Amino acid sequence: MGGLSVFGALADETAAPAKPAFRPASPLAPVRAQPDRLIDFAVCTRPFRPQGPRIEAQRLHGKNVVHHYGHGGSGWSLSWGSALRALPLVLATRERHIAIIGCGAIGLTTARVAQRAGLRVRIYCKERPPEVRSSAATGVWSPDSRLYAAEHATPVVAAQWEAMARASFKTWQTLLGLPGEPVAWHDGYVLSDIPFGEPLPDTGPNDEPDYAELDASIQDLRPRAVTLRPEHHPFKAPHVRRFTQMVFNLASYQRLLMDDFLREGGEIEQRDFAHARQIAGLRERTIVNCTGYGAKALFGDTTIVPIRGQTARLVPQPEVDYALYLRGVHVSMVPRRDGLLVQAQGPRDFNNEDARVDRAESEEAVRRLAAVFA
Repeated sequence: MGGLSVFGALADETAAPAKPAFRPASPLAPVRAQPDRLIDFAVCTRPFRPQGPRIEAQRLHGKNVVHHYGHGGSGWSLSWGSALRALPLVLATRERHIAIIGCGAIGLTTARVAQRAGLRVRIYCKERPPEVRSSAATGVWSPDSRLYAAEHATPVVAAQWEAMARASFKTWQTLLGLPGEPVAWHDGYVLSDIPFGEPLPDTGPNDEPDYAELDASIQDLRPRAVTLRPEHHPFKAPHVRRFTQMVFNLASYQRLLMDDFLREGGEIEQRDFAHARQIAGLRERTIVNCTGYGAKALFGDTTIVPIRGQTARLVPQPEVDYALYLRGVHVSMVPRRDGLLVQAQGPRDFNNEDARVDRAESEEAVRRLAAVFA
């Protein structure tokens, strides 16, 4: 799921005001933001590692294991570039038949990248889409969302991240315009009671670390945000900024990945791993560990910190084709084909693995959205 940097350069203080001639192409359709229109709730735990994703090889229980997990809130966004970075470790084992554990964002994408490299792939998993945790993601381009703690963002790390982000972005662009619209670009609006040049008030103690802000190096991939004058938008907010964002329609995209994987000879076997020793019984000699947050228990990675994320969907409104972000209260809405996805974020999310749905949390987010329309 996306984090506080979900909408890219929202806090870019160099964003220019809109030219006086700017007008929306057509009036913005209001969101029918009513709690009784909520149709689905989901909770996931983002696998945050302060030092970033684990992409490394290990000899374990008689197998060649390539670890590929720990992408925080950037799993979908970085999946293609990250899989390309893991691929040389897989190829170095010289095995043509490999296994992947996990069928989420990283597992499925890694499987497709391996197939494109000529490998035969079998996925072992307890769950598959739409039951995997990745299905609960917000589904927006957020390649540096809760990915690294700031102190770990060395120049080498930043360069590796940029390479992954650019490779992923390039692949995402090849998916535009396909049936089911797995990827689309949408405009969005940031609404704030406080001028964008002023910091937000301190909300009190928070154990969440400062995250690395890396996206300055890929600003050429994003349309520039602009600040709007009151006569140029319909919202009840003193400060509004317009941006453009890439959105993933996860239901159709996951189906596309699954169909492509199976059509090219991929296999999926139901398997619930209780401990890492069980990989010794797999027929493949090279295993790619794409278990995400599950790696904490399965492979004993105590560096993983869960970051809870709850989303909810409002009944689809095809006429609402823009995103909203309420600055300072961390409420967002993303237009997707399967509904208007609403997310609220807060300090209780960090190091919280509670996967129970809190309906009141989503209903309050919807009420906040309703209040922004004149």
